[in-house]
Order: sequence, then structure tokens, then C-alpha cells
Amino acid sequence: MKIRTVYDILNEISPFNMQEEWDNSGLNLGDYNADIKKIYLSVDLDEKLIDEVDENSLIITHHPLIFKSIKKVIPNRFSTKLLLKMIKKNISHIAMHTNFDKTHLNEYFAKEILGFDGESQDFVFYADVDMEFDELVKYVKEKMNLNSLKVVKAKEKIKKVAITTGAGMSLLDFVKADCFMTGDIKYHEAMDAKVRGISLIDITHYHSEKYFSECMERILKERIDVEVIIRNSDDPFNLI
Repeated sequence: MKIRTVYDILNEISPFNMQEEWDNSGLNLGDYNADIKKIYLSVDLDEKLIDEVDENSLIITHHPLIFKSIKKVIPNRFSTKLLLKMIKKNISHIAMHTNFDKTHLNEYFAKEILGFDGESQDFVFYADVDMEFDELVKYVKEKMNLNSLKVVKAKEKIKKVAITTGAGMSLLDFVKADCFMTGDIKYHEAMDAKVRGISLIDITHYHSEKYFSECMERILKERIDVEVIIRNSDDPFNLI
């Protein structure tokens, strides 16, 4: 199958023109006319993943490998080191980032993983829950299979939650909910949310977005006749 065929399918289900202007979703590496026999799915790229992937394959990730302009292609940075390894194996790469957040990932995480019913509004999914905050935290930990979560408790009772996978604290001004679930929450952002009376649950960047692969697998297996393999990259953080 040609990369162009896969690209067109992805563009149909989640148009690339919906991405934010700072984003770099789309074909990051490869030739639209190249033939591929396998597609690998991952939230991100890392060296272990690239070492495991067969030559002449396509990797579809959530995060782009390239965000900023590259002026030197030498193996002393994350993106350039991985690019060189991928070029040697003729591995192509397509990213489905902010466009896919808006059309699929936030809703998939909220409905399929957390079991909430609601609706997406751009980058934010809203759901009515009517739960005690401590009960909600316990519920989310169980659904995400995590032993601990960083939280900010501003209210005892939570009637509505807002959910943005990845890093969504830049959206705090627009959130209309008792509790905001997102990742990469910083100290001063937590202080700000508490003053506003908005509780926070840090669902982490990796653990909220790792479900990209299974969401994408369901979509592709209905549309293409090419082997699709999930090989999620590892979380760079460890708790010790």
C-alpha cells in the first residue's frame, strides 16, 4: 500500500487542516509514493521502538518527531538522532496530533477508558459525574490502572468534569467545570486553579495519551488491508 493511500484515509477521518498552527501533524518523514507492508502505532517515537520496527514500514504516532526547524542533522538531539536511524531503515512517519485530539482522542479516553458520557468541545470533553472528589480520584486511578495521581482538591463535590489528554492547562481560562483532568500540571497552574475553585487531577501526559494507539488501530483495521501493530513507546518517567 502507498503511503499516500494511508495519508488520505487519515486525512478523511481527522483532517490535518484542523491542527493548531504551531503543530506539525502529517507526513514528517517519507515519500508519499513509497510502498509499505506494515504500520506501527505508538504515542511517541523512541530508540527502542525504531530498533524493533521492520524496514520499509510506516510509524503513525500521536506526537510529531519534528516540531521546530532542523538546521543540523547530527545525532546529538532527540529528533535528529531518531531521524538518522529511521532513514537507514527506510522507516516513514506520520503524526496525528492536535487534529486527532479534537476529533477522536479526548472523546475516546473519556468514554472508552473512563466510562464517562458527554461531549467534546474542541480540545475539551465535558461529562456530568455527580461524585465526591475523593471518590472520583479513586475511580480514575482504577480505570487508568495507576497507583497514585497528583491532585488539587478545591471542592468536595464534583458535578461536572472537563478532560483534555496530554498537557491542557493552557485551556484553564475556558474550562467550565468543577474538576479539570489533564496532564503536566505545574505548581503555579495548580495554585491558580485552586483560587478559581477548580479541582485538578493530573492524569499525566503519557498515561492519558497512550490510548492513541488502540484508538487508531480500531479505525485503521476497518479501512485498510495492511498489518497494523501496536508498539507503544515507553514512558520516559519512573516513580521510585
